[in-house]
Amino acid sequence: MSKIKITLIVAIFMIPMLHYGQHTDQINSNRPGETMSAFAVGKKVIQVETGIYGIKENHSLLNYDANGFGLDFTLRYGLLLEKLEVVADLQYQKETFTTNLTSATKSALKQTVVGVKYLVYDPFKNYEKNINIYSWKANHAFNWHQLIPAVSIFAGANFTMADNPYSFSRQASISPKVMLITQNHLGDGKWVFVTNIIADYISTDFPSYGYVLTLTRGFNRKWSGFIENQGFKSDFYSDAIVRGGAAYLLNKDMQIDASISSSLKTTPSILYGGVGFSWRYDAGYKEVRINIDSGDKSKTKAEKKAEKKSKKRKDEIETTPLN
Repeated sequence: MSKIKITLIVAIFMIPMLHYGQHTDQINSNRPGETMSAFAVGKKVIQVETGIYGIKENHSLLNYDANGFGLDFTLRYGLLLEKLEVVADLQYQKETFTTNLTSATKSALKQTVVGVKYLVYDPFKNYEKNINIYSWKANHAFNWHQLIPAVSIFAGANFTMADNPYSFSRQASISPKVMLITQNHLGDGKWVFVTNIIADYISTDFPSYGYVLTLTRGFNRKWSGFIENQGFKSDFYSDAIVRGGAAYLLNKDMQIDASISSSLKTTPSILYGGVGFSWRYDAGYKEVRINIDSGDKSKTKAEKKAEKKSKKRKDEIETTPLN
């Protein structure tokens, strides 16, 4: 592995992390990583996530170099239900390939995916962490509930035009794409771990299977960052990529970001970086109120009355002045 890649990987794992969520007071973008979060943007919320990147390739066996750029565009819309989101994901790429004897350029929509995402299970629904007024230790103990992930499924289709140079078959096709998404909020939400398990181009001669793992954290009200590992495998092409970057919140509905990525193999060796922008329009969103289960359903009326009396007595003791 080259010194540049080693330095890149070390730097990526030293970057602080980013934050994800459902509809919140501030925008939560999937950018600049490649994972899709488990939560939807919110009913009637429109969110645009776009960016530009540069790419550099070198193939150690075929002896070619390639340089180019690409454009990403993702449109997300909360449809009908708080848990449902429609996603349109497009990627355009243009590259110039150079060998000792020839030079050629290819460009096309590398990816055109339209689908829906549905939140199957939300571990935060009807849940509130209980506060123990008598025990500091109990309040700071490890919360096992955070190990239960939110779970979503995505189902959509790839639309590929004929003679697309990024298509394995070069034939026009519509092929299914499905994804299992999990999301954990760790350390009282300070850390977020998102997993995507992906089956792509399922009905074609070259189906692809992969994963994306993203560990994220916001480290103040404006700045955030992430680290990510992505892998995919098919009969046509396989690779593993490490990625890292940061994002800056301009205001509650706008975010800018930057990232850098590198492949772990040399056939080809890929290095690319980019910048992006995310924008949310949520004027049509109406807050959904959820009844919170405080976890005391098992208590009898007498136990609740005794607990209330004990708390009142404790407050009186604490507020009584010393002689």
